[in-house]
Amino acid sequence: MTVDRGLDVVDFHLHFRIGADETIRACEHAADMHPGGEHERAVRVAGSAPYARQWRQAWGFPDPEPPAERWQDEADRWAEELRAVNVRRAVFVTGGGNDTVADVVERHPDLLLGFAHHDPYGADAAAELERAVVERGLRGLKLFAPLLRGPLDDEALDPLWGAAQRLGVPVLIHIGHYGSAGGLSHGRYGGPDELARMARRFPELAVVVPHFGVQHVQDLLFAAWGCPNIHVDTSGSNQWVRWMPYKLTLEELFRRCYETIGPHRIVFGSDSSWFPRGYVTRYLDDQLRICRELGLPDDHLRAIFAGNAERLLGLDD
Repeated sequence: MTVDRGLDVVDFHLHFRIGADETIRACEHAADMHPGGEHERAVRVAGSAPYARQWRQAWGFPDPEPPAERWQDEADRWAEELRAVNVRRAVFVTGGGNDTVADVVERHPDLLLGFAHHDPYGADAAAELERAVVERGLRGLKLFAPLLRGPLDDEALDPLWGAAQRLGVPVLIHIGHYGSAGGLSHGRYGGPDELARMARRFPELAVVVPHFGVQHVQDLLFAAWGCPNIHVDTSGSNQWVRWMPYKLTLEELFRRCYETIGPHRIVFGSDSSWFPRGYVTRYLDDQLRICRELGLPDDHLRAIFAGNAERLLGLDD
């Protein structure tokens, strides 16, 4: 049975095999996320495992299963899943490297889109972005600020930001806590102040911050108020609101973003990433319910859940 939500959905934020993404792993090691070697890493993983199990139980999610042996089978499974839940287009913001995610997209081009996600401090990062966009058809750049080896507003990154601005593709920049339980609580670099300085230097570059900015929500709203090219993506469970020093709910996050930056800089995402959970319809349904209960008009709902993503991705021409 096809789900009818009364509007189209374009999901700006999914991951293809994020747990097995060697591109991201390399950035983690470069940022010294796993000090002490594999034994110490295993100890940390074991210590945080109860929190992960508790979270899955609270949300009613099954334990993750290993990726399929063939990426083609997993791509087909995602396509089938997205059609079943009536999501019209979906963006894999990571996928095991630029060429891998481009191959996934090419397998289902009517449904899937992808982002480059290479190391911004790597050699020829700007040239690699241009290749990924021009030759492989990717639609943006994703990076995790806690994994940076230098600040976002470092002049060394200016060629990368300049290339993205010239190509007209958005940059999705995760700030704040990285990873699940046992992850990085803060990064050495990549705070909202760096983000705002970079965004002001490149005013035609669309910058998108996922998960409402995580623990930096207040600073993100100030940055977005001062930089009209900064957008907010809504993806994930957003359970981090429980750790804030003041009461904050998903409804309040939507209300404050809507009142501060308006409906045309809020972009829906689910952060769907693994099977057998598959597409997280619960996140979508909760967010849509909240927006309707807040009384958002239909044209604003269409912008948040599809139109803004289409504009940022160049699909509205």
